[in-house]
Amino acid sequence: MFLRFIQLHVLCACGVVGLACGSVESVTPIDVPVVRESVVHDIELPLETRLVEAAVPRRSTLASLFNDHSLADETVALVEAVRGVFDPRRLRVGHPYRMLFGQEKGELRRFEYHIDEDEFLRVVPDSSGYVAKLVPYVKETMEVSTRGKIDATNNSLVAALDAGGESVLLAVQMAEVFSGEIDFNNDFRRGDNFEVIFEKVYREDEFSSYGDVLAATFVNDGRRVQAFRFHVPGETEAQYFDENGRSMKRLFLRSPFRFEPRVTSRFSYRRVHPVLGGVLPHLGVDYGAPTGTPVIAVANGTVVSVGMSGGSGNMVRLRHTNGYETYYLHLSAFAKGVRQGGRVTQGQVIGRVGSTGLATGPHLDYRMRKNGEFVNPLLEHRNLPPGDPVPDEHMEFFDLYRDSALERLAATIVAESALPLTQ
Repeated sequence: MFLRFIQLHVLCACGVVGLACGSVESVTPIDVPVVRESVVHDIELPLETRLVEAAVPRRSTLASLFNDHSLADETVALVEAVRGVFDPRRLRVGHPYRMLFGQEKGELRRFEYHIDEDEFLRVVPDSSGYVAKLVPYVKETMEVSTRGKIDATNNSLVAALDAGGESVLLAVQMAEVFSGEIDFNNDFRRGDNFEVIFEKVYREDEFSSYGDVLAATFVNDGRRVQAFRFHVPGETEAQYFDENGRSMKRLFLRSPFRFEPRVTSRFSYRRVHPVLGGVLPHLGVDYGAPTGTPVIAVANGTVVSVGMSGGSGNMVRLRHTNGYETYYLHLSAFAKGVRQGGRVTQGQVIGRVGSTGLATGPHLDYRMRKNGEFVNPLLEHRNLPPGDPVPDEHMEFFDLYRDSALERLAATIVAESALPLTQ
């Protein structure tokens, strides 16, 4: 299987989790695969074989990939075998693959292609030609804990977690958990500290991805905020609650992003328009983000309109309960399935950041209207009620879960400790 084979590239916009990540250099896939060949003498492989490991180059098809490795006579049979379990059109540039050849005759003995984090494609010869199947990766989930502090050296959540060996992806998850209580753009203070228990998923003994944040404590400007992931019996998914069983989730998300974004222009009745000039009202909040950044619905709702809207560019308008509506302007694209009259759920991607309409650069103009009048989303969010608490009949079970999590948080003596995941 694939070992040390896949690189994860994370595009982190400035302002993720409310703080600078710096510039990120993207790696452009090369046009010709970088091929590593070796004669293999290993107990896992037949003797006298040649292993080729590479990444799918640009403008490749599955057929051209086989042709490039002198398998033209076998290409039709190979592609037909694959087609039964995997659409060849799903071949993606940069995804790794490997081919095992017989050293003497050069015949293909095995082909493997990385599809995603969950499975890979395997093709092997048999008596009738070739047989293909999808193989799940062997994964292990570990429970991990870490702690951090915001100080002069590590002046952001991203930096503090990085100092503990974790990445921006965990920072994004923590920001989502605490988004109803902490404004990571404006509320951060030196001296803030945190402890968190979370899951790390390993694929074939190498880190693959983060699982869920299980419990966390964040001390912000002297105020202690705690969150516990708890699955209320009968509910479809787990939710986050504070130490008293109150929901951490607000009726509306703090922002229409999966991270704490960078505010570039605030709600105002007197703002100099960056394109038209002159003093005009700006009845929303502008968030700076790269073109293509996913935009999510801040609450469950119905799509009132989706399409081009003059100077607002590509816009999605949603209607929610209690007289609220939200607007998402200047999008570069709409998410698949978002259509007038359709339903969306909180956190669902509805479009992507762009600069359509009257805009000087890529950003999202996010607006909120209550009972027909536009209101400041940043202020209105603080007045919104939380979600449902843990039902009384399940509080005893929640208290046990919370106490167990607090004991594990208290044991976070070192920056990181790995423990087998308990079910």
